[in-house]
Amino acid sequence: MKISKGKIGLLLAGTVLMTMGLHAGAFRASGPVELSDSVRSDTTTQTDPRSVVDEVVWVVGDEPILKSEVEIMKLQGEAEGTKWGGDPDCIIPEQIAVQKLFLHQAALDSIEVTESEIAQGIDQQINYWISLPQIGSKEKLEAFQHKSLAQIRQDLHDDYKNRQLVQRMQEKLVGDIKVSPAEVREYFKNLPVDSIPMIPTTVEVEILTQTPKVEPEEVNRIKNQLRDYTDRVTKGETSFATLARLYSEDPGSARQGGELGYMGRGMLDPAFAAAAFNLTDPKKVSKIVESEFGYHIIQLVDKRGDKVNVRHILLKPHVSMASIDAAKERLDSINNDIKAGKFTFEDATAYLSDDKDTKNNHGLMVNSSENVRTSRFKMKDLPSEVARVVEGLKVGEVSAPFQMVDAKGKVVCAIVKLKSRIPEHRATITEDFQAMKDIVVAHRRQEMIHNWVEKKIKETYVRINPRYQNCKFQYEGWVK
Repeated sequence: MKISKGKIGLLLAGTVLMTMGLHAGAFRASGPVELSDSVRSDTTTQTDPRSVVDEVVWVVGDEPILKSEVEIMKLQGEAEGTKWGGDPDCIIPEQIAVQKLFLHQAALDSIEVTESEIAQGIDQQINYWISLPQIGSKEKLEAFQHKSLAQIRQDLHDDYKNRQLVQRMQEKLVGDIKVSPAEVREYFKNLPVDSIPMIPTTVEVEILTQTPKVEPEEVNRIKNQLRDYTDRVTKGETSFATLARLYSEDPGSARQGGELGYMGRGMLDPAFAAAAFNLTDPKKVSKIVESEFGYHIIQLVDKRGDKVNVRHILLKPHVSMASIDAAKERLDSINNDIKAGKFTFEDATAYLSDDKDTKNNHGLMVNSSENVRTSRFKMKDLPSEVARVVEGLKVGEVSAPFQMVDAKGKVVCAIVKLKSRIPEHRATITEDFQAMKDIVVAHRRQEMIHNWVEKKIKETYVRINPRYQNCKFQYEGWVK
């Protein structure tokens, strides 16, 4: 990861500030903290160097920045391979100081982050660490950090909360920024050619899928397994959360004992939502529920207004090779009929495809990973199985049948048609307006954030240790 002084701006919210312990009430009404030589371990006025445990290097408002904070960030950056793009002893305290400015404004504007959101974010961070090959389990994470999981969560709490507050404060500042087509054209008009961004190769892809049939025996096996789990929970032999960790095939929630966090109806599969919102007793387990993802049993954790928090165990029926081969044969037959001119690929998707998301759109896949929904995909944004097939197709060509896993985690078989391919090129207004507009918006946002920070610096009491006064800072006004 490369962090240059010119790119701190909006990226600041993502800066890792582990163990800093900043808080939203950073600017208290009392007088400013004076810059002192050190923070001592006792109240003695003697200058015994053994009593010096830290040093105040900056003061912003009435909040000190300690040398230890800078050193912790520097050590962590070195461990993660961070390239600071300058002197970290200058860049890091400035980043911390800027974060304090945003936290102060977030407190003034009553921006909040709920404990539920913090807990969910910390869970995601811990799950990410556990998923790393060099860790792999909760026990190894605790050994690696030399802390219990409870201590790790506690240490992460303030850091995650502060990063969210900074991000939301920045989003509030730049949320109303819009640019017109004329402004986009004006921005790029005088740029040197080599400064105009390159647009990677993009493609439009149509897809037709067939879902392999699941044998009744496999469905019965899944249901019997879920009934056994329900029986064991009801008899008190084990907890629902333990079974979810061991057996649920939803990896995201399994590590949390099957817990999903607070969700509204619209965020859940309709069949799952109906069962979840009908639960009233946290000690009971739902009947088996079939959704687009597989088969579930559900247990209530809590309800808050129009949201519900439940645990679930998901099992997915396994599809036999015989069923997969049969689905591929059906697709082969469809492909032969398309080649024979009996119908077009687009007509076939409307009547024969199992993909609900594309069949009413002539099979055209939609890319929702961009800022706006578009039919154009960079190769890296396509499902990996589709990208491998599309790589070797000519425009207008239909692929042979292949197997893939869809967005719901189900095995499906598919054929795809390459509708168009635009090779890598310099951006143009006519072909790449949205990409160029995004660049201009990002520039305006960064500009607004920069100006806001410099204005805030002028209004804020700042003291800097003299050894930092020759630093080349991103923002003007620190040295007063």
